[in-house]
Amino acid sequence: MPGTHLLPPNLLKLFAPRPPLPYLRPLDRDIDRIRNKNVLGVGPLLASLREEKTQGMLSSGEGEGMEEGEEPNFTLAEEVKRQIRREDRKKKRTEEFKIAKETYKPADDPEAVGDPYKTLFISRLHKGATENDLRREFEGFGSIERVRIVRDKKGRSRGYAFIVFERERDMKGKATTPHHIHV
Repeated sequence: MPGTHLLPPNLLKLFAPRPPLPYLRPLDRDIDRIRNKNVLGVGPLLASLREEKTQGMLSSGEGEGMEEGEEPNFTLAEEVKRQIRREDRKKKRTEEFKIAKETYKPADDPEAVGDPYKTLFISRLHKGATENDLRREFEGFGSIERVRIVRDKKGRSRGYAFIVFERERDMKGKATTPHHIHV
């Protein structure tokens, strides 16, 4: 450590190495008694595995004999087709996002109502949380005008919600301090 030579002796003692630990013989087994481990090489095992693999290829169809998580080998043509499909799906997703971004107007959304100064944003919601759960949890801070959990097209929760209070001071009171509310 640079600069330790400048420290007074009482502090230098803190950086001094400890004495080595004394050796103690193990109590659970006798180290003087040597046991045969019966360890063999892997050569016979590898030969039997190769033989099983070739037997499996001859007798079984394609896809069998593969380990879990192992993908089958594809020809170059199949691999190119898969890559093209992947790129098409990616292009379709980006186009859908671009269209949604251009066409969505929050002012036209009937669900996007309420005073932003009275609205509290809640994130990291459990997927099973309901509007009633949120209303019950946050009514202690003040009267609530509206609760909205944002959902996808299939009706599943997206994991965030908006709570509109009747008064701005209710929203700014204790509700804005970080809480770990389990809803």
